[in-house]
Amino acid sequence: MAKREGDGVTPRGTFAIRRLWRRADRTPRPPTGLPVRATRPDDGWCDAVGHRRYNRRVKLPFPASHERMWRDDRLYDLVFELGWNDRPVRAGRGSAIFLHAARAGFTPTAGCVALAPAVLKRLAGRIGPRTVIEIGRPVPRPRRRAI
Repeated sequence: MAKREGDGVTPRGTFAIRRLWRRADRTPRPPTGLPVRATRPDDGWCDAVGHRRYNRRVKLPFPASHERMWRDDRLYDLVFELGWNDRPVRAGRGSAIFLHAARAGFTPTAGCVALAPAVLKRLAGRIGPRTVIEIGRPVPRPRRRAI
């Protein structure tokens, strides 16, 4: 199955980690080898398939469909920007694929990868510009045997 915009599926493969975004008002700058950008209230990410800024950071207000990078729910206090559909960008192949904090109960994302906030903080100090993330099949849980 091919990844497409809005399908809610996390793409599989090996991806570069382009940069770390952080809410400076909530999160101190973690030690990391990645480029770091402080998220601002007017930061967004274009998810409008036909727009020339598709799968790119945009400044809000923005006339086309977009995602807000400055969120109240703390999911984007630390966000790793993954190298999905960005070099080159292909319209409709999916946008805004990030590694970010998980919701309570680890409910599904809209295609991103989510981890516990403490794990994200530890991870930041262990990665650099050559680090890649491999996203594959979920590891199956062992089956319980009947007694």
